[in-house]
Amino acid sequence: MAFWEKVNSIKDLKALSIKELGSYAEEVRAHIIDTVENNGGHLASNLGTVELTLALDYVFDVPNDKIVWDVGHQSYTHKIVTGRRDSFKYLRQSGGISGFPRPSESEADCFIGGHSSTSLSAALGLARARNLSGQNYNVISVIGDGAMTGGMAFEAINDIGVSREKLIIILNDNKMSISRNVGAFSNYLARLRLSRPYAKFKYNLKRGVSALPFFGDKLVKIFEHTRDNLKTLLLSDKLFENLGIKYYGPFDGHNIQNTVELLRQVKNENRPVLIHLVTTKGHGYRKAQTDPEKFHGITPKTDESPTQTYSFSEVFSDKICELAVKDNRVVAVTAAMESGTGLEKYFKKFPNRAFDVAIAEQHAVTMSAGMAKGGLKPYFAVYSSFLQRGFDQIIHDVCIEKLPVTFIIDRAGVVGADGVTHQGIFDLSYLNLMPNMTVFTPKDGDELKDMLEFSLDFNAPLAIRYPKTYVKRHETHTPPKPGKWEILRTVSSNKYILAAGNRTIDVAMNIEEANIVNARCVKPLDFSLLDAINLASNQIITLEDNVLSGGFGNAVRNYITSKNNHASVECLGHDGFVDDMNIESSLLGCGITSENIKKLLKM
Repeated sequence: MAFWEKVNSIKDLKALSIKELGSYAEEVRAHIIDTVENNGGHLASNLGTVELTLALDYVFDVPNDKIVWDVGHQSYTHKIVTGRRDSFKYLRQSGGISGFPRPSESEADCFIGGHSSTSLSAALGLARARNLSGQNYNVISVIGDGAMTGGMAFEAINDIGVSREKLIIILNDNKMSISRNVGAFSNYLARLRLSRPYAKFKYNLKRGVSALPFFGDKLVKIFEHTRDNLKTLLLSDKLFENLGIKYYGPFDGHNIQNTVELLRQVKNENRPVLIHLVTTKGHGYRKAQTDPEKFHGITPKTDESPTQTYSFSEVFSDKICELAVKDNRVVAVTAAMESGTGLEKYFKKFPNRAFDVAIAEQHAVTMSAGMAKGGLKPYFAVYSSFLQRGFDQIIHDVCIEKLPVTFIIDRAGVVGADGVTHQGIFDLSYLNLMPNMTVFTPKDGDELKDMLEFSLDFNAPLAIRYPKTYVKRHETHTPPKPGKWEILRTVSSNKYILAAGNRTIDVAMNIEEANIVNARCVKPLDFSLLDAINLASNQIITLEDNVLSGGFGNAVRNYITSKNNHASVECLGHDGFVDDMNIESSLLGCGITSENIKKLLKM
């Protein structure tokens, strides 16, 4: 293509004319579509930010100027123009580049990105560091309207407005997070979008007036004063300006020439400014534009899921609807993850008992606590890596009062291509710390159904965690209970494998030399069975798709030690952060393979 081979750096990008930028944008979009369809990844969000990203990298001096991407899954264009064009074909593959900003990957990525609503706080920190160290660079936060619904973003806005630090905020308004945005802030932005004709008129008028000889600058000042008075009359909503942040917009985020000119105009503002750009998720690709939720994140073309089974999310989807029919106390809560957690069907069937609180996990936890206190039976469905954001609320607002909130923890364990920021490998450890919390991890879909059935009458905090995987059905099934495990295989051996979760059980069941225990209740442990195993065995191996520190294996070892060891305990799990982008190799890396376990059993 005409420009693709020419651009592999910011310097190359700046050599293009504004007109050429528009053509280059279409080439970038085509390469993103081709790569993501083959490798998997976030498609719609990246297609919606091609022009915006090129304009940013064209105007600013990266890496000296700092661009902080919120969430970061929309940074593919930025990667392409900052030295990673040739490696982009290895996106989200082991040994390839990350699907999110990674400072360890490139100095053009100034801050790690993976979770929502963080960029404003990070950007303000960078701006304050710049000023205190006497440096001179621009700091730009790129945040979506979905991420702006997160409480952390409002905390940062409150501080930015009073700080008066030089800082540029790009509000990428596409009316979507993963699912369609909800809430009062989303409605506020919708009202601002109605003023786009006025914003366009204002921008063009100012640009024309400023070009007039002799009187241009004075007329601009007069116009700005008149404009502000006119805006007050036309728009009663001045949220950002009332908080101390200069507001520009809304503008068309796909008009690359206007966006470049606008960024040049505000580049030298010596105060916090917010540029409101309206974009379309999936822009330029009809399928993604028509259904941006479906094309938010896609799997590779080569992925073929088993047809004879269905995922844990789908099992939960069917069962929560069944429970809602049976008991009108059942309510479902999600934090902008209706489709990802399997709640779409429930939301359609029970709209009055379905609550999407936007990207606000802390609020979701405490709101669920309030619902439970009021006599309802709340189920909060959330990805493991996102539940981390509600750590204090689980302790303070749920566990202390022993409120019957059920946490449905999806994407637990290693997640593959999304990489280090999304690995769900800490929940067993931090939930293990919490008094009054019970933690289940099902071996298959049938056991998940049984656990959900049990949850309906369980009057205490409960977490049920499972990975993003397809379900292999096991033959043995007994009713789940707190503190009770299940023996899946008994052999004439004094060696035992205690496996927590379906991935580890699937590995363990390939080993015929040991007794296999389904440790489906990670908290509390099955102390009576552990006592018997300790006396009967000389070797125990624990398996968990979680970090070892504070996890299931540590709890088993500590208990066995306290009872005077008859058996040695070997714990297999992850050792710290996992930066692998492949599930199988992640498990291989921590020794959870049949071959490795067989070697350990022969020691």
